[in-house]
Amino acid sequence: MATLDDLRNFVRSCPVIDNHAHNLLLPSKQEAHDLLTATTEAHGAALQDTKTSLSHIRAVRQLRELYDLHDSATWDDLMEKRTDFLQGDFESFLRRCFTGIHTILMDDGLDDTTVYLYDWHDDFILDKTLRIVRIETLAADILREMHRKATLPIGPAIHNDDMCAEAWIAFLQAFETAIVTEINDPDVAGFKSVICYRTGLDVKIAGDVQVATSGLEAFQSGYLPECVQDDFRVGSKGLNDSLVISTCRLLSAAAKQDSISKPLQFHTGLGDADIDLLLSDPSHLQPLITAFPDVQMILLHASYPYMRQAGYLATVYKNVYLDLGEVFPQVSRNGQETILRQCMEITPYSKLLFSTDAHHFGEVYWLALKQFRQAFEKVLVEYVENDDLTATQAIQAAKDIYFNNSKRIYNLDVELPEMQPVGLPEQSTRSGDLDALTRRARAQSNREARIMQAPQPPQLAWKEPESQKEPYDLDAFATFFEQYSELKFVYVQWLDYLGTLRVRMMPIAEFRRLIPNGERIGISLGNTGTLQNDRVTSAISSAGQIYVEPDISTLRITHSRDPLASATVLGSFCNEGGRRLDCCPRNTLRTLVDRFSDDHGITFLAGFEIEVVFLKQDSESQYSPWTTNHAWGTFTPEQFEIALPVLAEIADELSNIGIDVQQFHSESGAGQYEFVLPPLPIVEAIDTLVQARQVVQQITRLHKLRATLHPVPLKGVSSGQHVHISLNSTAQSPQDLAKNEFSFFAGVLEHLPSLCAFLLPNEASYTRIADDMWTSGTWVAWGTQNREVPLRRVSEGRWEIRCLDGFANPYLALSSVLAAGLNGVETEKQMVMKDCITNPAQLTEAQLNTLGIAKKMPTSLEDSLRELEEDGMLKRYLNERLINDYVVMKKAEREMLDEMDEKERHAWLIERY
Repeated sequence: MATLDDLRNFVRSCPVIDNHAHNLLLPSKQEAHDLLTATTEAHGAALQDTKTSLSHIRAVRQLRELYDLHDSATWDDLMEKRTDFLQGDFESFLRRCFTGIHTILMDDGLDDTTVYLYDWHDDFILDKTLRIVRIETLAADILREMHRKATLPIGPAIHNDDMCAEAWIAFLQAFETAIVTEINDPDVAGFKSVICYRTGLDVKIAGDVQVATSGLEAFQSGYLPECVQDDFRVGSKGLNDSLVISTCRLLSAAAKQDSISKPLQFHTGLGDADIDLLLSDPSHLQPLITAFPDVQMILLHASYPYMRQAGYLATVYKNVYLDLGEVFPQVSRNGQETILRQCMEITPYSKLLFSTDAHHFGEVYWLALKQFRQAFEKVLVEYVENDDLTATQAIQAAKDIYFNNSKRIYNLDVELPEMQPVGLPEQSTRSGDLDALTRRARAQSNREARIMQAPQPPQLAWKEPESQKEPYDLDAFATFFEQYSELKFVYVQWLDYLGTLRVRMMPIAEFRRLIPNGERIGISLGNTGTLQNDRVTSAISSAGQIYVEPDISTLRITHSRDPLASATVLGSFCNEGGRRLDCCPRNTLRTLVDRFSDDHGITFLAGFEIEVVFLKQDSESQYSPWTTNHAWGTFTPEQFEIALPVLAEIADELSNIGIDVQQFHSESGAGQYEFVLPPLPIVEAIDTLVQARQVVQQITRLHKLRATLHPVPLKGVSSGQHVHISLNSTAQSPQDLAKNEFSFFAGVLEHLPSLCAFLLPNEASYTRIADDMWTSGTWVAWGTQNREVPLRRVSEGRWEIRCLDGFANPYLALSSVLAAGLNGVETEKQMVMKDCITNPAQLTEAQLNTLGIAKKMPTSLEDSLRELEEDGMLKRYLNERLINDYVVMKKAEREMLDEMDEKERHAWLIERY
């Protein structure tokens, strides 16, 4: 059992990860900066008064120790000795200053030409230095470069709305491209915002359009008039807010899409005199924290004097952490101990991080760590003596705050060294001088390389998938079942051509044997050619075997109301050797996604809206709406009493299985509601959609209701399955990506009548091809924020496909869209059709011709199938065999449905979709 002496020794000597610090000044610049700033945020005339502060007086006493001076040495004596260090063996002095520091996460946006590059500091610490990217500095660099290239509207040009809007779009694209580049840089550990200094922590959360509009207004009216005089410092409210929100959005997407989790630090609390102290209270960040639960947020500087507010946020929000820096050495000894106690009053020590916030001077690193160790030791010993902690628990707290928490949160590939007297070897333990020179050369050009310039697209040729099984992450697989040891069954599921969710139920023991052994579930090839009721079609083959390959990245538990303790996993078709089969809708989409990524450096995010109508059924099997005192966005007493408990239960169950609904609300039709899912990589987005729809329908069934995706389940009620799509790239410049974006959607529009065979795959779907219904309209057209066209441009880089409904197999539907888009990109198709911002049905023929709108949407499934059969491009880019089989099955389905009367057919479809 550990003792107090063990605790004291550990606290005094454990190596630390400094999760927030800054570059040292070059020796030639050090004398121009006053070391008095080491213990205060004061500047100018106020700086001299710091000599009578407790923090300064204590630092003087401790610096005598560092400088090897006598106890009576004055401040002038210290400065004279310091000059000797600067002019002598400066590096040996720095090694002493950095004693005990293992890793530094360095915000290198504080200075530019006057400081050492971040990785220069590697020679003085036990491991290495990683970057923290300051987003406002990145933005200023881009804007400065735009001015140099004469693309930033300055002077009279700021009154030209079009020029300002064009420059704003170019800037935002360059900024987001740079952020994505930094996310993927292994030398970048995280990001930082100093919005606290600029406009305050009260970031205004709004939709993408509102954020972009507010940013443009601030850009034009608040930023551009004075930007040159201010050296391009970003300090306008809407502009600063948009930078933070864009960064959070990209970090959230990276966490979901690529499992890259890089935190975002926020300066909070005390700062220079230009800060608004009231707006530096971290409580202002609560809406942002809530809006981006996937973004890890670090509240810097103990949020002094708002420690308790920060501690509360770090306690109640999983994604919030509290940094304990800057108050060491800028606050008195007693104040530091009080700060630690207040930070630990309710905050778990797993949410606390150490930092020095050192800047400019090696002495600040030394003072900060020395003073933190002293205060931390006193507080922990006090807790042990008062039986708040055992000595063992206190050592664990120290280990976590010094090292483990930063390692975990920043995903650092480091290990806590074995405990020994802390010091540095005479020679570096890293990979050698050549590696150090390479790092420094890369860092020297890093700022220029990332400004206004994305990396060139990788020269990769698309390859056929290997004829081996897809690799499994067996560690994640084992961890899943360790976490959910109570599971008894697994549903292995896949979606067939007609959008029917098929399933094999497996006992957990058999499934856990199947996966590590590389085995799969064999099914007859003929199963792919049957209708929803097993009626055979001419697409069926009585011979042949295919295999369902479970994709364990989709493995998730089922909802709590499932009668079985189960998990669900989605699968794809492969042959016996594990090669992807192109008859599989999910594989078809995966292959197209791979081609875009490999050949063009383009990735996709997709976000679905689940529009669903809740129906109740009477004794005569007649359907009626669940709620009738109902309209879009309403919350009537009837909805409060009847609908809210069920809707909330659905949202809770989705959240419990890892599907976070962004919002839910009533839609315009009686009994109609919408659940908005988060944007995800396109295959993952559909996987999530399939699993989410199943939860919606099963929970609803338990309440004796039917939740249907039927496009027109009741007269006057119309439902879609709208999807938002964005093209993204870390390999293309913003200009090239924008060009490819329009080529992509030009290809989609050219082939839209053919695509409707997949997007609107039932005769009932075409009831929604109508004008003045806010569905998709009757013309093949696109328009910004226009809901009377099938393709709505929501904002720069984000589009909504409105002509998609719940009858569709979304893997096939999006595959067809990507195939048409790929053709558009590869043929560099021009978007000749113009932005239609009004209802096309209200335009004259001449006005339609001016916009390039000439083609009508198909009005029946027969029309769209005919278009599909005649579309040679889709057969080349998608798969001719798949298209032929699909057409056969849709025609057979239509014949089967035509044998029913209208009432029977309507009920039959409602019960299956």
